[in-house]
Amino acid sequence: MSPRRRLLLGAALAVLLAVLAVVGVRLINRADPVARPDQARPGPVLLVPGYGGSRTGLSQLAARLRAEGRTASVLTLPGEGTGDLLVQAGTVDAAVRAALDEGAPSVDVVGYSAGGVAVKLWVDRHRSADSARRIVTLGSPLHGTRIAGAGSALAPGSCPAACRQLAPGSALLDTVDEEPVPDGLPWLSLWTDDDETVQPPDSARLDGATNLAVQTLCPDARISHSALPTDPIVTALVLEALGTTPWSAPASCPA
Repeated sequence: MSPRRRLLLGAALAVLLAVLAVVGVRLINRADPVARPDQARPGPVLLVPGYGGSRTGLSQLAARLRAEGRTASVLTLPGEGTGDLLVQAGTVDAAVRAALDEGAPSVDVVGYSAGGVAVKLWVDRHRSADSARRIVTLGSPLHGTRIAGAGSALAPGSCPAACRQLAPGSALLDTVDEEPVPDGLPWLSLWTDDDETVQPPDSARLDGATNLAVQTLCPDARISHSALPTDPIVTALVLEALGTTPWSAPASCPA
């Protein structure tokens, strides 16, 4: 083999080894699990409102959590919860970072309706989500809702950014579908079969989460979408999900 060819072969081999080393590092990093927070040491609960940004129902749920000894606060979303859901995810990130800076060991997060989509985007795109101990989403249109699809198609001028993003098949929701729940992150996605806003109601289903319609446990329950944050059955399920006992799917209707 000529010196020139030997030199070229050596250079090609060096490049190949470098590429394999980089790929190897990436694979190792991808395989490394995130160290999840201590399940027996819960931090504050952050509650994320839905489309429109109303804090009323979640404030009642937050009060119930505080009665159980938890620190709980309801976020105020920019644009009254109708703006870009990625910006809303950034609001969640800022609130989480503030809690961690104040010494919180972890956070629990409750996302109601479109707030649950913002929570999923936070988990997918922000490193602060590594501090999430447990997550509950209530009636969240993670695969979109027909009412947003109709608004986007028939009255786009009256359908703000979040409305358009919640249309089934939107580019943003496609990214939500691409990422399952991270390994080791307990997540309860709860919905009601009576939901008149999120259609179909099981749009709340999420790969890797514990997925549950309230009526699976409580067949006689009649719960509207707007009642999810305040219904006693849902409240009991949220309190159970955010407890300190080992994570398991709810097995019976709360008394």
